[in-house]
Amino acid sequence: MASSQVETVSTNADKAKLALAIALVVGSLVGFYLLGKQGQIAQWGALIAGLVAAVVVFVTSETGRQFVAFGRDSVREVRKVVWPARKEAIQMTVYVFGFVVVMALFLWLTDKTLEWVFYDLILGWKK
Repeated sequence: MASSQVETVSTNADKAKLALAIALVVGSLVGFYLLGKQGQIAQWGALIAGLVAAVVVFVTSETGRQFVAFGRDSVREVRKVVWPARKEAIQMTVYVFGFVVVMALFLWLTDKTLEWVFYDLILGWKK
């Protein structure tokens, strides 16, 4: 069964809003560096004002609305997560460390066994 997918068409107005948001970010960064002689208040004011304006323009675009909706859905899903209790988290951490130690020993023993078989038995190279 084919699933129907809804695709939103990006209009020229949305593209213009995104371009304006990008221009505002770049402009606020340029303003920050060009206002270096005016003092830090002017620098940071220009940067913050430009970034706030860019966010406002971005959120009014279709892409911005989709991004905000995605953020809301993500927060809703994170709230559904059942986080493990402290005791469970500690137990799982101990299991992982134990497994890592066992695997390290296994790989070390395998390496030394293969080294012994190839170098000592087959090739006859003594260390």
